[in-house]
Amino acid sequence: MTNEKMEQRLASALEKTAPDDVSGVLSRCEVRKGTVINMTTRKPARKKWPALVAACLAVMLLGGGGVFYQQANAVASVVSLDVNPSIELKVSRSEKVLVCAPLNDDAKTILADMGDGADLKGAKLDVAVNAIVGSLVRNGYLSSISSAIMISVEDKDTARAEKLQRELTDAVDGVLQTSEAKASVLTQTLTQDAARDQQAQENNISTGKAALVNRVLAINPELQFDALAKLSVEELKDLAEAGAPAMPIGKDKAMDIAVAEFGKASVAEILHSEVDPELDESPAHYEVEITGRNGEEIEYKIDAYSGAVIETKREAADDDEASETQPAKPTQPGTTQDIGHAKAKSIALNHAGVDANTVYDMNIQLDVEDGTIIYEVEFKSGNREYDYEIDAATGAILHHETEIDDR
Repeated sequence: MTNEKMEQRLASALEKTAPDDVSGVLSRCEVRKGTVINMTTRKPARKKWPALVAACLAVMLLGGGGVFYQQANAVASVVSLDVNPSIELKVSRSEKVLVCAPLNDDAKTILADMGDGADLKGAKLDVAVNAIVGSLVRNGYLSSISSAIMISVEDKDTARAEKLQRELTDAVDGVLQTSEAKASVLTQTLTQDAARDQQAQENNISTGKAALVNRVLAINPELQFDALAKLSVEELKDLAEAGAPAMPIGKDKAMDIAVAEFGKASVAEILHSEVDPELDESPAHYEVEITGRNGEEIEYKIDAYSGAVIETKREAADDDEASETQPAKPTQPGTTQDIGHAKAKSIALNHAGVDANTVYDMNIQLDVEDGTIIYEVEFKSGNREYDYEIDAATGAILHHETEIDDR
């Protein structure tokens, strides 16, 4: 309804509440004897106040409607979904999607059949998340048992953030169970942080992934943010759990190494390839499976830090039981792959979160365990005793213990 029509209706309603009844009053008056003063009916001047009231009411209604519209379309929460595709959703207080944006090329693939995210505008948040996770499953990002999806909720209102976190976790779990996907679900709530927002923008990642990268950097400040930002969520998760001893080569590099090895071993064209990071295992590695068009399968284990081929397992095209396994030779002390005593000590202290000035009874020895050369690092700080086993070639923490020193 236009402002003019609204004013007309309000004015009409006001006039009906106080009708013009001068003629009716005069007809009921008796003519008295004596001087008669003829009274003529005068049309009363139209009062301006009904129109003014109508105009004010119209302005109030329109103004109130504008405020309501602004509140309904204001960003209350920012939700990000990260695997390696990073997708960001800006959400209203009523949990409706205002903007859905792909933050990298992988994310554009996931949102390709949703208008690059535009089709999700106005949808309820849980509906949009279900659609996105379903696309992630169809595109193979959540098929591995070690794969992970991270849900991050950024909101000034902590209670609302935690509520959304619970609801979205349940929604994602439901999709994964229905599709029989094996991925794990990581969740976090965040408060607004300008520095983290800038890091995310500069590296084309979500603020949620930026927070995870910063968590890894807190363990090992020698690593670089931009390099870590290129890793997947599952790589970052495993790297943090392993103590972030060094910068892994990444899935793309591991695949390149495996493809080169496959080219040496087979003349067949590659039909299918898959890489799975195992940074939390000992030794940390990437497992790459390549299938040729002739049906031959070769599985490679690539060292996560050096890029060396640890093991090759080959299965013949006729699917018989014969397979060939070639374990890597253990690294010898003094070679270029030996991290050295000083690096082993630094890795252990960083993981323990202990200042070197407070350490005593430090003991570092080189040993061989199960064919792997390791550094055994033992030390004390305060009333605690620490014991580490560190891979001499890669710097990965293979085992660690902390005990109360009763002596």
